[in-house]
Amino acid sequence: MSGHSKWATIKRKKASTDQKRGNLFTKLVKEITIAAKMGGGDPGGNPRLRLAIDTARANSMPMDNIQRAVKKGTGELEGAVYEEITYEGYGPGGIALIIETATDNRNRTVADLRHFMSRNGGSLGESGSVAWMFQRKGSIDVPKSAVSEDRLMELLLDAGLEELEGEDEQFYTVLTDVKDLESAKKALEEAAIPFENAKVDLLPDNYVELEADDAGRAIKLIDALENGDDVQAVYSNMEISESAMQSLDE
Repeated sequence: MSGHSKWATIKRKKASTDQKRGNLFTKLVKEITIAAKMGGGDPGGNPRLRLAIDTARANSMPMDNIQRAVKKGTGELEGAVYEEITYEGYGPGGIALIIETATDNRNRTVADLRHFMSRNGGSLGESGSVAWMFQRKGSIDVPKSAVSEDRLMELLLDAGLEELEGEDEQFYTVLTDVKDLESAKKALEEAAIPFENAKVDLLPDNYVELEADDAGRAIKLIDALENGDDVQAVYSNMEISESAMQSLDE
């Protein structure tokens, strides 16, 4: 919607990669370890591992770290045993939240989440309370400076493109079925078109628009959650008007 920012766009505007790089590496190591454990250590036959390694390399993770994480997942090296647990809840203004975690201590994790929620105007919900509002999709960000919308659509129509969003000022967002994400990435690579943030995403069917006060509280809550040691990803159906974003930036 013109004049509004969805959560994916808001995250890009609020990004502080250097400050969070250590936390990001921890999350990437967990994802690589879990992917290798579930599907084996060969990225050629394990799409989830291949995607995790590509993401780690895109974020400048050293190959030694990547290889150690793979070996921990396959059991060649000792390491913590992680389980994936998804939590659901609500934030300021009634927004829905899905919180994906990877943990070796679920009691610690849920205690941390409750702490973050209680301090920032949120609450945990029952399993299934908000998951029905989201769909899992493949998602890729393509810089608008790199290719025209028509060319991008032409290139990806046979590679699983379901929708092409162009509301962000700097990026197109390519949406695919999860199984077609690798095909879309390959098509972009073969055409020498740069892209970022190729990932499996949870996208809401509908958005809840927040004004400045609730938006500021919601961003603070999501930042706190994302910085949690066991949190891998946070998904929201938050949308903020441009006027509210300007107010927050002042």
